[in-house]
Amino acid sequence: MADKQKITREEALAYHLEPTPGKIDINASTPMATQRDLSLAYSPGVAVPCEVIAEKPETAYDYTSKGNMVAVISNGTAVLGLGNLGALASKPVMEGKAVLFKRFADVNSIDIELDTEDVDEFVNAVKLMGPSFGGINLEDIKAPECFMIEQQLKELMDIPVFHDDQHGTAVICAAGLINALHLSGKKIEDCRIVLNGAGAAGIACIELLKSMGARHENCIVCDTKGVIYQGRTEGMNQWKSGHAIATKLRTLEEAMEGADVFLGVSVKGAVTPDMVKAMADNPVIFAMANPDPEITPEEAQAVRADAIVATGRSDYPNQVNNVLGFPYLFRGALDVHARAINDEMKIACARALAELAREDVPDEVAMAYGRKLSFGRDYIIPTPFDPRLIYTIPPAVAKAGMDTGAARRPIIDLDNYAKELQARMDPTSSILQGVYARARNAQARMIFAEGDDVRVLRAAVAYQRQGLGRSLIVGRDADVRERLDEAGLGDAARELEIVNAANTRHLETYKDFLYDRLQRKGFDRQDIHRLAARDRHVFASLMLAHGHGDALVTGATRKSAHVLDLIGKVFDTRAEDGAVGVTALINKGRIVLIGDTLVHEWPSDQDLALIAERGAQVARGLGLEPRVAFVSFSTFGYPVSERAEKMHKAAAVLDRTGADFEYEGEMTVDVALNPATREQYPFNRLSGPANVLVVPARHSASISVKLMQEMAGATVIGPILTGLDRPVQIASTVATANDILNIAVMAACEIGQV
Repeated sequence: MADKQKITREEALAYHLEPTPGKIDINASTPMATQRDLSLAYSPGVAVPCEVIAEKPETAYDYTSKGNMVAVISNGTAVLGLGNLGALASKPVMEGKAVLFKRFADVNSIDIELDTEDVDEFVNAVKLMGPSFGGINLEDIKAPECFMIEQQLKELMDIPVFHDDQHGTAVICAAGLINALHLSGKKIEDCRIVLNGAGAAGIACIELLKSMGARHENCIVCDTKGVIYQGRTEGMNQWKSGHAIATKLRTLEEAMEGADVFLGVSVKGAVTPDMVKAMADNPVIFAMANPDPEITPEEAQAVRADAIVATGRSDYPNQVNNVLGFPYLFRGALDVHARAINDEMKIACARALAELAREDVPDEVAMAYGRKLSFGRDYIIPTPFDPRLIYTIPPAVAKAGMDTGAARRPIIDLDNYAKELQARMDPTSSILQGVYARARNAQARMIFAEGDDVRVLRAAVAYQRQGLGRSLIVGRDADVRERLDEAGLGDAARELEIVNAANTRHLETYKDFLYDRLQRKGFDRQDIHRLAARDRHVFASLMLAHGHGDALVTGATRKSAHVLDLIGKVFDTRAEDGAVGVTALINKGRIVLIGDTLVHEWPSDQDLALIAERGAQVARGLGLEPRVAFVSFSTFGYPVSERAEKMHKAAAVLDRTGADFEYEGEMTVDVALNPATREQYPFNRLSGPANVLVVPARHSASISVKLMQEMAGATVIGPILTGLDRPVQIASTVATANDILNIAVMAACEIGQV
C-alpha cells in the first residue's frame, strides 16, 4: 500500500489562490470579436431564439447551454467530514465538484451555495432556478433534510435531481457488489446483507440493492444504536423505519454472524477481525468510511483470505469512488434531455461499470497504474482514469432513460453516440494522470539542482508529499531552510534531504571522474574543483552519474543553453551525441510535441530524421501513437525553397531506415493539424492530425513555443531532453512550481531515454 499523500495548508491555499482565485473560469463558446458577433450574441439577434423558445420550450436545449449545464447546489450543512460549515465555506467543495463534471464527462457545471437550512426555502430556491439547468446535483446536505429536499424537488421539477452523497455511493457500491458476488458464486437474492450506517449514503445503498433483487428480510440495517428492527423507537425516523425487519438480532456483532455481505458507511474501526471471522464463506466487505475504513483490507484478509474487500480509499484496490458514477450518469441523462435519473438508469450505470471491469484493461491504463489490472478479487471496479468510461457508461444510462420513458429526445444511433463521446474528451488530462501514476510507481529519487529557488522547493516538496518519490535538494542548508520558511513550508526541511559539496563524502570521487572527462579539454585540477564544488548544475549531474539519485531536474534559474553546456561536462549532450530537446504544448484539449527546441541549431536532413525518432519516442512515453509531420512554409514542394527541401529529404531518410511510426512532410502547420486542410492532399500518409512537429531550426521551434505560450495560453512542458543514458530534464526560467513538478515527473518516468 502506498503512503498517504501529505498536503499542507499552505499548499492547499496556494492551489486555490493561484493563478486566479478559485477553480472555475467562464469562456464564451461563440465568436465575440466584431460588432456583428455582439449583435448576434445580444441585441438584436438574441431576440430570435427567445421567441422560438417561448413558442417551443424544448428548443432551449438547442439554442442555449441548458442541455449541457448542471448546477451543484449545497447549503453547507454536511461539508465532507467537517460538519456544518455553512454555505460560504462549502463553495470550494462545490467548485471542485463542478470541475470534476467537466474533467470526466465534459459537462459544464456551476456551483450555487444557498444560505438557508430551511427545507422549504431551499426547495423553493432550487425550483425557481430550474429553467437555467439541465440537471441538479445536490451535495453536502445533512440528513434527514437531504431526503426531504431531494424528494420534493423530484416531484416539482422536470429535470434530473440527484443527491450524489446518496446515490453516487450507491451506484458504485452496486457495481462492485455485482462483480464481488459473481466471483463468490452467489446471487444477490440469496445473500444476507448487513449495512452499518443508516445515513443518506447507507439508506441509498440498501434501497438500490433491493431494487436489484436483494430481499427485504435478508437486509439488516444498523446504526449507532444497533440493529434497526420492527418495534424499535429509539433514534428512528421514517427512512430508517422503511428498512426495519422482524429479527431478534440487536447488535452489529450479532448481525455479522453468517452474513455474506457487509456494507459500511459509518466510522473507523466499527468492524473487528472477530466479526469478519464469523461471516459466511467468501465474504464481501465494503468498508467505505472515509478517510479510514471500518476495517482495513489487511486486517480483514489476515483472518479471512477468502474475503473480497473494497474501501473508499485510492491507496487500496477496489476503490468505491463516486467519480465513476455521477459525471457519466448526468452525461447520459443530459444527452437524452431526461426528466429524471430513475432507478433503472442507476442500475444500468452500475451494470455497465461491472461489465467494464471484466473486460481486458487497455495497455495505457495498466501503464498508468504501473501494474497489470485484470478482473479478480483486487479489481472488481474500474479505475477512475479508465478512458473507456466516457463512451461506455453514458450510452447505457441513455438507453435506460429511453426504455423507461424518462427521455425527451431519444438517441437513434447509440454506437455513433459512443464514438462522439470518445472524440469530445480532452486526452491530455488522462495522459498527465497516467504519467503521474507511473512516476508514483517508479519512486525515483529526484535531484533538484537549484535549492535556492522557491519555485523549485515548492515542486520538490510537492514531489515528495504526493508520494512520487524522494526529493534531494542541492543547496546550502541555511539557504534552503530560509527559502522554505519564506514559502510557508518550514516544516518540510525535516522531510527533505539537502545535499551539497560540503556535506557529501563523494566529492573527491566526483572530481576524479570529471577530471578524466575534461583533462584534454583545457581543464586543470583547480578548474575541476570549482566546477564540482561550486556549480550546482555540475554537482547535481555528478550525483546522478554516480547513482546517488535516479533523475535530475534543473534549469529554472539559468538559460537552458547554458545549463545544457554545464550538464555536458558530465554527460554527452551535444547534437552529435544524439541529444534532442522536445517540448510538449498542451492547449484546448490537444497535445503537440515540437522538436528540436534545445540542441540542434540548424539540423540537417539526417538530424531531422533523428529528431523525428526522438519525438516519436517521447510521444509513446506519454501514451500517444506518434504521427510526425516535418513542417515548413512549403507543402509537398510548393513553394520551391532550398530551406524547405531538407524537410522533404528528412522524410526520405526515414523511408530508407524503416521508421515504425507515421510520418509525412514537408507541409505547413495547418496541413499537419487541420483535418479539413489535410483532406486537400489525399495522398498524404498521416491517418490523423500530427502530434509531433519537426521544425527546420531551433529558432523556429523557440518562436513557435513562445508564441503559443503567450498568445494562446498553452501549457508548456519541457524541453524534454532525450538521447541521454540518464534521465535529465531542463525546466524553463519562467516555469512555475507546477511546471517544474511536471518536468520532474517526466524525468521519473524516464520519458525520452534511449
